[in-house]
Amino acid sequence: MPGTVNPICILDDDFSVLNSLRELLDSDGWEARTFDNPELFLAYAREHPVKLAVLDVWLPQMTGIEVQERLREVSPETIVVVITGREESAIRVAAMEAGAYGFLAKPFDDDVFLGLVRSALGDVS
Repeated sequence: MPGTVNPICILDDDFSVLNSLRELLDSDGWEARTFDNPELFLAYAREHPVKLAVLDVWLPQMTGIEVQERLREVSPETIVVVITGREESAIRVAAMEAGAYGFLAKPFDDDVFLGLVRSALGDVS
């Protein structure tokens, strides 16, 4: 149910994506926390429970898949949704094999994204 979990964390190097996803989640009743730096996100995840993380694949410092693997070490219970601007089947496979709950290519439909978030967090209403 929206609002009843820890903030959804979004990691992306594109500020417009961060802002639009935060606003979209807020409009649906979820609290969102945004990060543009993988190390800052991972530091946050070490100190705070993260129920759901939305990770972009292509980041300057490391890939979202690398972040996903490091996140598994510090917060194995975190549910991960991977997003990317470049649809590549090898990346999709790598993300899913690393335990991603879902994978979306940008641009994606708001309702599809929110449906995936709701499903991941057990709110299918």
